[in-house]
Amino acid sequence: MISSQRLILQPLTHDQLIKYIKNDDSLEAELHLKPTKKIITPELREALEETILPNVADTGKNHLFSTLWTIILKDEQQMVGDLCFVGEPDEEGEIEIGYGTYEQFRGNGYMTEAVGCVLEWAKKQGNVKSVFAETAKDNPASFAILVKNHFKKVGETTHLFYWKLMLK
Repeated sequence: MISSQRLILQPLTHDQLIKYIKNDDSLEAELHLKPTKKIITPELREALEETILPNVADTGKNHLFSTLWTIILKDEQQMVGDLCFVGEPDEEGEIEIGYGTYEQFRGNGYMTEAVGCVLEWAKKQGNVKSVFAETAKDNPASFAILVKNHFKKVGETTHLFYWKLMLK
């Protein structure tokens, strides 16, 4: 668990991920939180079922680099978004980060704060040297989070920007 002034970042266990996918408020009940309206897109559901759950179940892997971290607003005791790493660091020590803020909580700086917290955590991991992210070009709020956390744009395609932050 990681804590900041306003937020708690809670890495989810395998059983908690299953409750997250059910989206029936059972996860919130287990964590003693208020119910939160969240939309699990087909893409997120696929990632959870086909990649995240199997990786978290693999005891040979560090689940903190594979699981979903839920972001909890302390004052409201409510989930406001999620973030994750896309697996353990590669041979160059790079990890990829992904994130999403639930619609009703956007525009409050929660994800900028959460990404900053998880970057501080990543810096303390001996095998992490850089963090990679990609954002849709038509999602300026998403790439503003990266800019505020000192990521540099390192490339682009027709629809995406690629970002990198050197930690060491």
